Amino acid sequence: MRLVLCNCPPDKADLIARTVVERKLAACVNALPGVKSTYRWKGQVCVDEETTLLIKTRAELVEALTAAIVELHPYEVPEVIALPILEGHAPYLEWVLAATRPHATEAE
Repeated sequence: MRLVLCNCPPDKADLIARTVVERKLAACVNALPGVKSTYRWKGQVCVDEETTLLIKTRAELVEALTAAIVELHPYEVPEVIALPILEGHAPYLEWVLAATRPHATEAE
């Protein structure tokens, strides 16, 4: 399993979160608003307000999830970083796996 991090403009956070969950590319997305990002882009230091998305998914879905984020994200180079989930509450981790199965039911 993976925890995928993505920063995006606040007005795109709900669209990205809802779409990746609807497509069963993620079981859950937490949106953390009010993130202030400072970064270098095209030779200049930029500061922007963003929302951080914490996306829980299967390892084998990271490539498709990344493609969906790139499709929906307004940035030329969106941040998409996948970290391994090594441990956790077993029932929750089982739910993540069930919710991202291609044929998962609505109850899952």
